[in-house]
Formats: sequence, C-alpha cells, structure tokens
Amino acid sequence: MSAALIWVVSPNSQLSSGLSLGSLETEEKRGCNRLSNIVSGKKDVVSSVVANPSGNLAISSEQLVYDVVLKQAALVKEQMRSRLEVEDVEVKPDVVLPGTLGLLNEAYDRCGEVCAEYAKTFYLGTLLMTPERRKAIWAIYVWCRRTDELVDGPNASHITPKALDRWESRLEDLYNGRPFDMLDAALSDTVSKFPVDIQPFKDMIDGMRMDLRKSRYQNFDELYLYCYYVAGTVGLMSVPIMGIAPESNAPTESVYNAALGLGIANQLTNILRDVGEDARRGRVYLPQDELAQAGLSDEDIFALKVTDKWRFFMKKQIKRARTFFDQAEEGVTQLSSASRWPVWASLLLYRQILDEIEANDYNNFTKRAYVSKPKKIVALPIAYAKSLVPPSSRNLVSN
Repeated sequence: MSAALIWVVSPNSQLSSGLSLGSLETEEKRGCNRLSNIVSGKKDVVSSVVANPSGNLAISSEQLVYDVVLKQAALVKEQMRSRLEVEDVEVKPDVVLPGTLGLLNEAYDRCGEVCAEYAKTFYLGTLLMTPERRKAIWAIYVWCRRTDELVDGPNASHITPKALDRWESRLEDLYNGRPFDMLDAALSDTVSKFPVDIQPFKDMIDGMRMDLRKSRYQNFDELYLYCYYVAGTVGLMSVPIMGIAPESNAPTESVYNAALGLGIANQLTNILRDVGEDARRGRVYLPQDELAQAGLSDEDIFALKVTDKWRFFMKKQIKRARTFFDQAEEGVTQLSSASRWPVWASLLLYRQILDEIEANDYNNFTKRAYVSKPKKIVALPIAYAKSLVPPSSRNLVSN
C-alpha cells in the first residue's frame, strides 16, 4: 500500500529506480562531502516512540499520535518566540564555503524536477510559494517518495528490515548535517532552517516496516496508526514549511491536527480505492472487526464480488473518510496564503475519488476509481478560489 503523500494529487506515479536506496546517481555521491559543509545539524530534535512495535497499545492510537502533534507544534512555537514571524519568512542562510552554494542549488533543482515529473499539479501549486518554502517542500516530497519506493518500488521484493534500519540511519545522519547524496543534502539543509521534528520521518519508516510484517488490521485503532505512519506524518513534516497565516487565531497544535486529518483521509481513500489490488496481493487494509460486524470476511473480499453486505460496509467506510476530510478543511484555511492552493487541490481531488467509488456501485474490486482529467481541470480553479479565503475568526478544535 503506497504512502499517500498528503499534498500529492497524482499518487499512482512511481519514481524511477535511479532514486531508490540501492541505485544512487554518481554525481550525487561525488558532491556529498562538499555539500556536508553547508548543511547544519543545529536542531535540538524532540524524539518519541509513537507505538510499541508489538502493537500492544496502552492508550489509543489517536492519543499517541496527538502527542507527536503537540511536540511538533511546540517546536514551532519555540521558533516563533525567538523571532518575529511574518507570512514570508526570511530564512537566514548559513555561512557557505566557496564553491558549495551551486551544489546545494543543484540539489534543490533536482528535487524540483522530480516533483514536477511525478506530481505535476502539486508542483504547479508550489510555484506560488516563496523560494525558500518551495525548495523545502520539494526536498520533503522527494524524501517521502524515496521512502515509499523502498516497499512499493521496483526493488521492493529485496527490501529487508535491515535495509530500513540503514535508511533510518541515513535520516539521522542528514539531520546531523551529514547527507549521503545530493537529495539527502537538500533535506538536510531544509531541516536545519525550519522547525521540522525528526519523529514524523522516523514514523514514516516505521510504516514501511509495518508493511513488511503486517497484512491485517484488527480494528480501526490499528488502521489509524498505520494511516498516520504512512500519510499523516507528511502533514506534520510539511506545515512548518507551508507556514501558518499571521492572521490565524487557531492554536498551532490544531492546525497540525487538521493536517494530520488530511493525511488520514487521503490514506483511507487510497485503501478504499485499492481494495481489489491489495486483495490480489493477499492484503486487507480494512478493520477486521467491522468486516465481521457487516457479515463479511477476507474470503468475501478475495472473491471480488459486490454484494449488498459489501455496499453497506463501504458506505460506512466512505462516511468515515469524509469525516476526516471535513476535519482537515478548516485547517487548510489557516495556512499561509501562498501555501493553500496545492493543499486545497489535493483535498478536493482526493475527496472526489470517494465519489467515483460510489459511482462505480462500490465495485473497488475490479474497477479502479479515478478522477478524470476534465474533473481535475475544473477542480483547480475551485481550489484556487478557496485558497484566497482568509482564515476564519473562530478557533479550531485542537483535538
């Protein structure tokens, strides 16, 4: 199950194997040592394990995840106290050694090229952002794509837990100013300039580990945690870059919680869209207890037949996903004005996938729900119009 990158509206694309862990571009390796000189690892990173790997949770997944939300929000508040934050944040560059600035710019340009190729609509929206924010979002996008490729890309069958451990070690190195390659260097520079906690990145890697060892989810609490790992994390990574509008009255943690909600909604939508595809791989990303309550089992899913019981079950699942989209909507309006368009586009287009599942009479076994190109074209100006609406005066509910 691919991670749903929270801002991405073309989730089906895959990166070429040249961006995978085991096949890195030679020129990126060559520039590594010089790039390390301009990447700072100054951040005092807050780290916390979200869940016990065994799956035995003392409290609900939502509360465990919300603890990470609070820590990321606190990191942002700390930065805001140390400097006056305006909508177009002026990020002071580090002292750059001669000959290295061009390499770092090249690293960011490469991230932009990848984003433009695999997430065209999202990339278009990023062009409205300030240059520093735009480059940082590209760097985060590429890291998430590369991470997803480890378990869903062309070399996925060869990925082991040890390979993910090595990927996590690389993450820690780039946070400490020691990037391995050009693309790592762009993210390393980003996290040195913006208050982005390392924990959501580590949690996404945990989501990849979960995909290697787990193919069933007993209840929604377990599924929620998985959705957070592979998609909700992206919201927590991105909001510090997107920025919160200066005129927003919403508590910082509530904006992060809304971004988390969009990630959960997107991933639930992915799961509902891909039921048939996942079933053919022997995977069921649906709450087992709720299937049983509807009189269904894995065997019914593997039979790939739409029944009245299935329609009833799907209606409840779609209703839940829409609830998370509703939760996310008010949070989007709280973002910096230049950052809202790509997020609104993602929300509107992903939400339409649920409409398409309904239009297919809930046949997500043999029909893949997708938003047609004309509908995407219509959605973009609507998303832009929504992006112009300023934050509401009322506060968001923070949990």
